[in-house]
Amino acid sequence: MMGFGFWALEEKATGAFLGELGFAEFKRDMQPSFGGAPEAGWVLTTAAHGKGYATEALRAATAWSDESLQSPRTVCMVHPDNAPSIRVAEKCGYREERRSEYRGNPVIVFARSMRT
Repeated sequence: MMGFGFWALEEKATGAFLGELGFAEFKRDMQPSFGGAPEAGWVLTTAAHGKGYATEALRAATAWSDESLQSPRTVCMVHPDNAPSIRVAEKCGYREERRSEYRGNPVIVFARSMRT
C-alpha cells in the first residue's frame, strides 16, 4: 500500500530465520518529525549478530530504495549504546543528523540521501 515494508531474513544454506529488515512509516511522536521520510529498521536474532548479515541486508535494502522509493532520503533511529547498529547504519551511508529522545530514551537519528 505504501510501496515499502519489511523483509524476513533467512540464512541461505539452512533457511533459518535471522530477523527482519526494511522500511516503515511509524509516525513516531517526535519533534522534529522525520518529515515523511521512510524509516529503516532492522532486528536480527542473537545467533545472527556479528556475522555481517545486517550490513549485507541493509545495503541491499538501500540499493532497492534508491531505485524504488520516491523519497529523497531515508532515516533510522538507534540508541547511542548500540554500537553495532550505529556501525551498520554508517557503513550503509547513514550519517548522524541529530540526537533526540523517543519515549524517554536517548536516540541518534541518522539520515541517508537517495543515491542516483
